[in-house]
Amino acid sequence: MANKSIGNWAFLIGLIIAVLAGFINGYAAIVALVIFVLGLIVGLLNVTEKESASISALSMFGVVENYIIAILGNFVAFVGAAALVVAVKAIFETGKR
Repeated sequence: MANKSIGNWAFLIGLIIAVLAGFINGYAAIVALVIFVLGLIVGLLNVTEKESASISALSMFGVVENYIIAILGNFVAFVGAAALVVAVKAIFETGKR
């Protein structure tokens, strides 16, 4: 039971660190190491045989990660440009009043 609790805490801490690390620059190597170690703990203590197939399928995300990052970057550029046009139009419309 204690191992399951440790695994649950490792999962929760890893999840929080992963999210917070997205907003903090400069500690990528340390954060990656900590998240990797926490992932090992979770894998050893929490993942059952039944969940192994799902975890293996999820790990394939790393293969397509670069494509997803590129697509999301392009999407942000596209939506950002459209938002800029909308903002400029709104400023001009406000100025006309």
